[in-house]
Amino acid sequence: MSHYADAPPDAAERSLHGVTESNRTRRELVDELVRLCRTTVGDSLRSVIHFTRDDSELLYLRSDLYGNDRRRALEVKASLIESERVGFTPYERYEPHSAGAGSDPVRGDYEFTIRVFTDGFVCRIIVADDGLLLTAEELDVDRVEEVAIALRGLLAAAYE
Repeated sequence: MSHYADAPPDAAERSLHGVTESNRTRRELVDELVRLCRTTVGDSLRSVIHFTRDDSELLYLRSDLYGNDRRRALEVKASLIESERVGFTPYERYEPHSAGAGSDPVRGDYEFTIRVFTDGFVCRIIVADDGLLLTAEELDVDRVEEVAIALRGLLAAAYE
């Protein structure tokens, strides 16, 4: 028996903040984001959440969680989402430093954040005004980096 539940049909009508009217529909983008997460993270993937500064949407929920009640899951995850919105604030903006005397070398652009907890992991990806959260029971760091970079690419392409 599969533990996976697809997004409800009405979710397909809402837009990811940055999706343009290109050749990719919103539904295709959501499907690709979820497919990438499920394929890369595997059965330990718990949820995929899209969020902006003001809104959030559960794109994927493993069906054995929260009694498969998507609304309840989003309510439970509301404080996590609110905490991760800090990525949109100047407090967590990572500006490149000049490589002058006494300064840190250039770090490059922000890519993603991994938070490690006793019973799971959270990975946050932010591109412009869109954020994604992945929650999982187990994560391999190399796999997380792979999926985070790929997700950043998909979100960035939606802005083109």
